[in-house]
Amino acid sequence: MEKRVDINKVIEECLKNDRRSQEQLFKLYYGKLIVVALRYISDRDTAEEILQNAFIKIFEKLEAYDSKGSFDGWSRRIVANTAIDYIRKSKKDPLLTGEDTDFVNSTVDPIVEREDMDDLSIKGEMAMDAIQQLSPAYRTVFNMFVLENYSHKNIAEKLGISEGTSKSNLAKAKANLKAILIEKFTKIQQ
Repeated sequence: MEKRVDINKVIEECLKNDRRSQEQLFKLYYGKLIVVALRYISDRDTAEEILQNAFIKIFEKLEAYDSKGSFDGWSRRIVANTAIDYIRKSKKDPLLTGEDTDFVNSTVDPIVEREDMDDLSIKGEMAMDAIQQLSPAYRTVFNMFVLENYSHKNIAEKLGISEGTSKSNLAKAKANLKAILIEKFTKIQQ
């Protein structure tokens, strides 16, 4: 039987700069938080770098966490904000353009065919892969609006774009996701 971890106790020890507790917190949340970083950044190495920076922020701001709210949600928000900051500061500034990748001719390896398409984890993999195929502009707005519950006004302020651009990028992201997923399901059924 697996021993249940008291996250508040781990956090308490992290606040005392206990390295083992910091390592334990990192190991407990790495899997959950890398998924958040990968929703924004398709390159795994860059996503891991963003996650490392986010963990530094988590440890630096741990005193500000009040245990009344969910630590999962608090830490996810830090990872999402770190990824958004990275995108905003990147040299290319893709958030101001409407460029999108050509997903139809994409070289991304399709998910290996599996017989049981009702398996939730397979569908989750397909959705994550589809989100990663979106352009950085569309992917960022989609993640912020749909998964992080930001308003278009908040997205516009955070990314330095207009609300109209945010709405447009979301609409295009949804349309492209639909097309990507239809293409994936069609390939699997063939």
